[in-house]
Amino acid sequence: MSLKKARMAQSIFASSLLLWGAAAATLTFTVPSSPPSNSSKQLSAAPVGVSLEFFTFPAYMDNVTATTTCLENLKDLTGTWPPLRIGGTTQDRATYDPSLTQAVSYTVASATDAPTSLTYGPSFISLAASYGGEIILGLNRRLNNISNTISAAELAQSQATRLYAIELGNEPNFYTSSDPIAGGASWTAAADYASEVQWQDEVCGNLSVTDRISAGVFFGTSPMSIAGLTAVEGTANNYVKTYCSHNYPQSASTANLATLMGHSSIKSQISGFPSEITAAANLGKPHIFGETNSATQGGGGISPTFGAALWILDYVMQTVILGTQALYFHQGTIGNCQYCWWGRYDMGAPYYGAYFATMALAGADYIAPLDSQTTAYAAYAIYSSESPVKVLLYNSDYYTTGTRSSQTFVLSGLSASTVTAKRLTAPYATSRVDQGSNPTVAGQTFANGTCVIQGTQTVETATVSSAKATFTVSASEALLVYL
Repeated sequence: MSLKKARMAQSIFASSLLLWGAAAATLTFTVPSSPPSNSSKQLSAAPVGVSLEFFTFPAYMDNVTATTTCLENLKDLTGTWPPLRIGGTTQDRATYDPSLTQAVSYTVASATDAPTSLTYGPSFISLAASYGGEIILGLNRRLNNISNTISAAELAQSQATRLYAIELGNEPNFYTSSDPIAGGASWTAAADYASEVQWQDEVCGNLSVTDRISAGVFFGTSPMSIAGLTAVEGTANNYVKTYCSHNYPQSASTANLATLMGHSSIKSQISGFPSEITAAANLGKPHIFGETNSATQGGGGISPTFGAALWILDYVMQTVILGTQALYFHQGTIGNCQYCWWGRYDMGAPYYGAYFATMALAGADYIAPLDSQTTAYAAYAIYSSESPVKVLLYNSDYYTTGTRSSQTFVLSGLSASTVTAKRLTAPYATSRVDQGSNPTVAGQTFANGTCVIQGTQTVETATVSSAKATFTVSASEALLVYL
């Protein structure tokens, strides 16, 4: 056990009874002087990533002006381009055509539809290879044309110097006996595990590489799981780069924003994934959420809101503490995607949460929860090397109308005479950019259509007295304190 992990937690959590409809009593947290025993493992340089639906990838990169700027904004915070995954449902409908001159070819009845079949050519791979950061490329397994997938994988291997991993299929939980890969038989967990291992052997054998596959790619943890897959991987584990989960907390048809953004609700929702992360770690591989967002099917009515931004913020913190390496937030069909962070014309409020989460973890090595994760109020200590450099405070009380409550936080154990802070806020949890209600990050916004940062940054200052400082965080708001 490392010295960091051997240290006992030094946080003090003070709680009191809450009155119905009233703000909680002051919460006091001592910031440990070094990473406590409940801190995360070493964080990656850029845990907040992006997933682009396979068929829309060329359009996002070539026809949506905001894409590059939004990604670059995140890079400017960390010094590292956010990891990019290209995949989704349509990767399992796609066939590689080496003679195709355009990047992708398909026909749809409406511009907001996803194609039921498509082809893609070498320029698709070249475009992916041009991205400045690590990429995961999703390829077809459902159609059971392994020679075609190997051809695409060989081109990606030769061209994409920053190719992090290849996916072989997408969410096989939903394969059925009518899919070509099933050969008319029932598609069970055992059938999928055997298929994954076989394809890993054949694809990587042809590429003459190891550590190349993002394996699993399961929606949730049932009926297929990383724990189940790792139990039968055997020597094929040598071909695995990472084990991948997909997670959508809510259904688009039954979405509830207050539940989505609730601090303790997030903990409950992700409670099934520690065993998946452990299963990957037991085979010496990292875990990722290779596709995730607020609600299924492009997002529900909650997905374009500021509350969804707050969910992203807290969800990222909680999952990296569990041990996941990165989260790839999915961007779906252009013009038909409520959870998307940006589009051709408007920004999405969730991007503000992604930006704030990236800001919080930029340059960080470890993060530790200071609260019990049983209330609406969160506090996280963030460390560079062995020293605390930031504290993230989050008030997940759901605010829409009436008097806005607030929560008072006291941080103790501080050494500076003053500290600064940046605030993530919006008029309401239900605020939407496309309805004229912008969030702000430290007083700044992102321009519609371009994602360019606008406005003058607002930095707050708090006085430290007797090693303590006091902060007020309103309902549906977060504050990043720089120590």
